[in-house]
Amino acid sequence: MTKLCVESGLTRQPASKRWRSLTKSIVRALPIGLLLASTAAVQAQEEVEWVHLGGDFDHTRYSPATNITADNFGELQEAWVWDGASFDAQSGRATPSFIDGLLYTVAGPRRNIVAIDPVTGETEWSYHLPNTPRYEYSMRADYGKGIAYNVVDGKGVVYVSTPGFFLIALDAKTGAPLEGFGKRVPIDTFPETGVVDMLADLGHEYDPYEGIPKEIGYITTSSPPIVVNDVIVVGNSAEQGYNQSRIENVPGDILAYDSKTGDFLWKFNVIPRPGEFGHETWENDAWQYTGDVSSWAPMSADPELGLVYIPTNPPTIDFYGGFRPGDGLFGTSLLALDVKTGERKWHFQMVHHDVWNYDTPTAPVLLDVMHEGEMIPAVAQVTKQSFTYAFNRETGEPLWPIEERPVPQSNIPGEKLSATQPFPTKPAPFDIQGLNDENMIDFTPELRAQALEILEEWDYGPMFQPPLHRDNDLGKRGALWCPGDVGGVNISGPAAGDPETGILYVTSLSGCTTRPVVPGEEADLRYMTDEGTYTTGTTISQYAVGTGGGFPRGPQGLSFFKPPYSRITAIDLNTGEHLWMIPVGETPDRIKNNPALEGIDIGNTGTGAHAPMTVTKNLLMYASQTSDGTPHLFAVDKATGRQLGKVEVPANSRYGMMTYVHKGEQYVVLQTGSKLTAMSLHGPAHVGRGH
Repeated sequence: MTKLCVESGLTRQPASKRWRSLTKSIVRALPIGLLLASTAAVQAQEEVEWVHLGGDFDHTRYSPATNITADNFGELQEAWVWDGASFDAQSGRATPSFIDGLLYTVAGPRRNIVAIDPVTGETEWSYHLPNTPRYEYSMRADYGKGIAYNVVDGKGVVYVSTPGFFLIALDAKTGAPLEGFGKRVPIDTFPETGVVDMLADLGHEYDPYEGIPKEIGYITTSSPPIVVNDVIVVGNSAEQGYNQSRIENVPGDILAYDSKTGDFLWKFNVIPRPGEFGHETWENDAWQYTGDVSSWAPMSADPELGLVYIPTNPPTIDFYGGFRPGDGLFGTSLLALDVKTGERKWHFQMVHHDVWNYDTPTAPVLLDVMHEGEMIPAVAQVTKQSFTYAFNRETGEPLWPIEERPVPQSNIPGEKLSATQPFPTKPAPFDIQGLNDENMIDFTPELRAQALEILEEWDYGPMFQPPLHRDNDLGKRGALWCPGDVGGVNISGPAAGDPETGILYVTSLSGCTTRPVVPGEEADLRYMTDEGTYTTGTTISQYAVGTGGGFPRGPQGLSFFKPPYSRITAIDLNTGEHLWMIPVGETPDRIKNNPALEGIDIGNTGTGAHAPMTVTKNLLMYASQTSDGTPHLFAVDKATGRQLGKVEVPANSRYGMMTYVHKGEQYVVLQTGSKLTAMSLHGPAHVGRGH
């Protein structure tokens, strides 16, 4: 049985949407291979924008740009480099937007907002807020990911949510704070306009300068807002669950504001209050003190349906939930909310009573697909568990059955897991699930025997293997659950989709997690300073994550798994079938030259890392490494997975790449540490140095 819940009363698909779907169905009637093969002949373009974080509201990371083809891909070279070092940028966890002739991004822990010339890489303007203690405490300061955009009274406006939980609105051309937006924040040196203090709308005690008292909780942001039908929807994030030992925190309720005035519009309670749907899933009155449930990953939206799609993460705390019995809605779920009212239209919980840190790490991808002879508006959510959950995005009905299946139960005192978890019947998992005979290393009998000997000290097995506490009755060092909390899929490699074919491209890795679960008092010592604790809450959990333990090394320094260790999988969402799978990058020299593998044809193992990806009309492009560790940009045939070319790039890339066309030149932008690196067919016009 599927644990699905849908609110009635959704509006019918608008006529414009139905016409768009009809035209797509005519195109989709062509064989996918023929359709993909025909796109390379499309005439080059002069301007192609990348407006939203994921390229569009659908978060497909798709561009209709056609200038870069399989024939000229090898001619790509560095066009410019923008260096954010002066903003103290480090991680490169942002995807620029290209809108109306300018690139926009965020940089550095203060999440400075920057406009960049798309031809030269020179900084056009920058903006940042004054400092506050609530910013300094943010554990996700350098996680901004990008900006949101809207047109207000004919003027482009850039929106950013900051680590201190302020909402900023700026004139897109000048960087000046938007006149008439928000209210004066009672903090010295803050601007008179252009700022909303979002803490005021959460309903918790707080100080404008200091924020929420840590005894109550803490909240920040990790992804940009999204602006849909003139409504700004803001997600948020809390302290990482693996850095908590106390049971109290605030929930990451979803907030919405008017894009012109900044006026507060609505709040959706991610932990249901008494009388609200799902309240009964919080037993032991845990709704009163438990927090964390939030949307730290990006959102997507369907403006014509008026729905915003929100992925969520687990409740307080990771790896132990004995104090919060029950399934715990809306933790680790996909929510569809009415953008005008905040009303829940439908939801699906992908993990009940999550104790694995299986937070939903990427934005859902919206594609229209041909399903059982009918064009369906679909949404696909890929997960750390290597699942693809596919729904009709209007109604919430699964495209294929999702079964509740029995899963292992916990040995930790006080823990009560859900007896079942939801397993999609289609599409098939795109990476390993569990650690078993089928996926364990077998290059030689000796290596397999060594792997089994190492694993004797650990509790491992099928999907949803539960965490295990130290000094357990099983006599094991701990538990291994596979995939682990780094994926499968994770934020470092968002999925991409082709709206013309309904194909979803997923990058994933094979791996497990182990965490040393220890008595709460011991875990709490990790957070003590001379000034007291720096974790949130007051009540120490019975169990929490401690220090030490460590993940076991595989035999001879190799993985426990069969390769590939990282991959890209093409999934046809029209049928639910996998079309192809390829390893990411090339086998690292440390594996290729391992003495234990001498004389063995191991094939391409992949690098073991996620791959930032972008889809165009002509190509699938992704960033990875060759065997010697040299960073490259790879081009892949979308229909077959065949490699079409590779080009060396200056540095390793992470998170999401993007592409745009300006004045007839197509650029591919990579996030390379503190820098942005732009590649084009005709090389540099000028190398920007940042400011």
